[in-house]
Amino acid sequence: MTLEVIQNTAGVTANSPGAARGNAATLASDFETFLKMLTAQARYQDPLDPIDSTEYAAQLAQFSMVEQQVLTNDRLAALSAGFDTFTAASLASWIGMETQAAVPAQFGGAPVTIVPAVASGADAAVLVVKDASGAPVQRLPIGTGDAPFDWMGQDDSGAPFPQGVYSFEVESRKNGELLSTAPAAVYARVAEARIEEGKVTLVLQGGGEVAAAAVTALRRPS
Repeated sequence: MTLEVIQNTAGVTANSPGAARGNAATLASDFETFLKMLTAQARYQDPLDPIDSTEYAAQLAQFSMVEQQVLTNDRLAALSAGFDTFTAASLASWIGMETQAAVPAQFGGAPVTIVPAVASGADAAVLVVKDASGAPVQRLPIGTGDAPFDWMGQDDSGAPFPQGVYSFEVESRKNGELLSTAPAAVYARVAEARIEEGKVTLVLQGGGEVAAAAVTALRRPS
């Protein structure tokens, strides 16, 4: 085997596990042929002009480097396939889970769990409920703590609100003065998970979307 053949072998890359296995098999065959050629050259060399042993060593070392490159490609291809499986499994693990995020919620008659964001130092807080158009439909006094509570989806007379998408804000007040208005987080069920530009995006029931990085808590549906 000549140096040119060795270089051509170095140009082989493994783009898939199957290709990597084929390359490895070819490499094993070429390496055996290479050793046979070295043995034949040593046996039939001119005793008065022997082959330089340094050239032997250099060719053997170069071929060994090629062998390591192909084996590395084989391992990388296997790892890549494993990562693809892991990614799919990771996306599937989101489906059906309830995520906590500051997004609109789909109200279907069941209570919606609200996680308020009351400003520090507030002595009163009000939950502002808005419909899909952004119009306020209800204002409810709430405590100043951050413990989750259920919005029952009923107006002041006890009648249920129409099913649909609602968003929630918390007005924090002190001595009657407005300190801040901040979105309240809700628990919403994940209907779809997808990868966009290397990041996971979650599609919630009702059509809302949220980046997985913006999710602050996760729970199984009760």
